[in-house]
Amino acid sequence: MIVRTLKDCEASERRVVSQNWESTRMLLKDDKMGFSFHITTIYANTETHIWYKNHLESVYCMSGNGEIETLSDGKVYKIEPGTLYILDQHDDHMLRGGTEDMKMACVFNPPLSGKEVHDADGVYPADVT
Repeated sequence: MIVRTLKDCEASERRVVSQNWESTRMLLKDDKMGFSFHITTIYANTETHIWYKNHLESVYCMSGNGEIETLSDGKVYKIEPGTLYILDQHDDHMLRGGTEDMKMACVFNPPLSGKEVHDADGVYPADVT
């Protein structure tokens, strides 16, 4: 069994901070579960281009607000507590923080190794070890 607390993970190398977001990666590839699990904060009043060419992701909003726009069709979806969005088609998208930070629970398949950050195209590499 694996037991971790968010507080302990936030105080470790599992916390990755970027300009528009921070992500605490609680479950990673080396845990051998076949997916990774993260608590991510999207900062208010930010816009981040993301395109997971190599990963599928499900995201559940626990608090805050914002929106996601799918770039293939320009559709914009409101994000608020209780919203789940699933990037099941490697969707190229813009994620926008609203008037307050969004706290999100995220699951990635395949799992992340822990040090990934978005490249210039908004992509995480296929594998960072």
